[in-house]
Amino acid sequence: QVRLVESGGGLVQAGGSLRLSCVVLERNFFSANAMGWYRQAPGKQRELVASESYYADSVKGRFTISRDNAKNTMYLQMDSLKPEDTGVYYCNTLSLGIPPYWGQGTQVTVSS
Repeated sequence: QVRLVESGGGLVQAGGSLRLSCVVLERNFFSANAMGWYRQAPGKQRELVASESYYADSVKGRFTISRDNAKNTMYLQMDSLKPEDTGVYYCNTLSLGIPPYWGQGTQVTVSS
């Protein structure tokens, strides 16, 4: 199975910033697949929030995705954070398996 390792989450105040990292341990998988960031907010379904070609309306203008192919790493720069951004963030491919494989995610908590 593909191993996805998310990190960089934490507790921040509204208006703060975080930079999430996703390391994909299988190099060929990373280079061959379009990747994105998903979020599962408390009590809600997991949703795609960002990819290299898409940003959810709720994060547009505040989140920026990037990748470093040499490091097999994808990043999510999150600025001007809001309490509604709270949730567990996961990286994965845009085309999910059945069932999808998920890493452990990284918790982001934004306080008012």
